[in-house]
Amino acid sequence: MDGFDFDMCLEYAKLAEQAERFEDMKEATKKMTELNPDIFIKKDEESEARGAECRNLLSVAYKNLVGSRRTALRILASIEDSKDPDSNEKKFVQEYTKRIQEELKGGCNEIIGIIDSKFSDDTKNENQVFFLKMKGDYYRYMAEIPTEDAIENSKKAYEKAYELAKDLTNPSHPIRLGLALNFSVFYYEIAKEVNKACELAKEAFENAISDMEGSDSSDYRDSSLILQLLRDNLSLWTSEEREDEDDQ
Repeated sequence: MDGFDFDMCLEYAKLAEQAERFEDMKEATKKMTELNPDIFIKKDEESEARGAECRNLLSVAYKNLVGSRRTALRILASIEDSKDPDSNEKKFVQEYTKRIQEELKGGCNEIIGIIDSKFSDDTKNENQVFFLKMKGDYYRYMAEIPTEDAIENSKKAYEKAYELAKDLTNPSHPIRLGLALNFSVFYYEIAKEVNKACELAKEAFENAISDMEGSDSSDYRDSSLILQLLRDNLSLWTSEEREDEDDQ
């Protein structure tokens, strides 16, 4: 990226995304945060569309890089379970798993570091909610390994983001709904607090439905897709709770 200006990095990132070269895309978007961090977080009519594009590219790059490691770890866990406990094959899988875990932590810590150094200020707008949600997400991914303090840090970031979202956005805003979706997944999968997960998802779903009645918002499609995911999760989680009660 040496010698590239912001616009060159932007075009490079978009090209890398099309080619599914996410490591290259990550390097380009990372350079963009160094060259002009303000474009990612300022909220005004003139720069918002460009800022949204940049935030999306940054998010996609790291999500794919970290996501591929999360997928690999799930596959390796399944393979490890199939091996004899004291076999050399199992030990080999465990060593390889450690390597992938370190790669995952490296990617998560890198994007969290960017957010903390470039986008953590006192500006209160939707874009801050976006980046706080990202912090919650990447700490949550590290908590899956697990990693020390990741659960607590994820919860803090989600809580801060959700309080800010409730002050700044409508209940049906896609950023707020996406945050509620991921925060409820945190409660269910990481914190193992099923009741809180269901309460959060249900509250977000019902408030959004009421808010969307008669709405012709341009965000309607995005919000509807997230509402479907919230409803699917609620159906799954509540059915599992009923099954557990029946077993008991």
